[in-house]
Amino acid sequence: MIRDKKIVVVMPAYNAAKTLVQTYNEIPFDIVDEVLLVDDASKDETSTIAKQLNIGLHIHEKNLGYGGNQKTCYTAALNTGADIVIMLHPDYQYTPKLIGAMAYLLESGEFDVVLGSRILGGKALSGGMPYYKYFFNRILTLSQNILMSAKLSEYHTGYRAYNRKVLEKLNWRNNSDDFVFDNQFLSQAIFHGFKIGEITCPTKYFEDASSINFLRSMKYGLGCLKNGLLFRLHKWGIYKSKLFS
Repeated sequence: MIRDKKIVVVMPAYNAAKTLVQTYNEIPFDIVDEVLLVDDASKDETSTIAKQLNIGLHIHEKNLGYGGNQKTCYTAALNTGADIVIMLHPDYQYTPKLIGAMAYLLESGEFDVVLGSRILGGKALSGGMPYYKYFFNRILTLSQNILMSAKLSEYHTGYRAYNRKVLEKLNWRNNSDDFVFDNQFLSQAIFHGFKIGEITCPTKYFEDASSINFLRSMKYGLGCLKNGLLFRLHKWGIYKSKLFS
């Protein structure tokens, strides 16, 4: 807790048994009040390990996808009375050591959303990000910044923190259940004028870290461009999208 603000970490998990303990052990429990994990019908021992760690556990009987997993995460976090919610992937790709920095930025009231950016520190490629992903990251980010009149360093990080009012205001429950959920959420936050901050975040790419393949990446990229176009058309009053209602 930070000055009476309840801090909840949510973990959208799928086959994270090999990295869950390492990730959990680096969470700063001097400020984090609760950890919730949603197991999206994993085929390994993710749920068993979560129980051993006494993590608040929610299990999907069938796989609902990355976006569907987050919907359960945020619903559960709000139900616990969370004031600040930090999404941490349990695959150890993002360091839990930055949770404090992200939480304090939100608690300050200067920001409503905080992103852990892989781009700001210039270490994405040295951290193992595939060149094609880096290239499309930069192209998509430039395109969305233009379409949404924003100046973010990237739109595609999975390390994100939100204050409660963002989760209560945005229409994220109707977003995609797939990977484009994150991009839709961020587009909505920009549309509704929430203040977004970024911190530099080193990222690790290794065998047990989750990553989508080239074809899924292409589908995600097209979805991001669609979000940007819908944003602009909605702003101009040409087409009303449910995303931004």
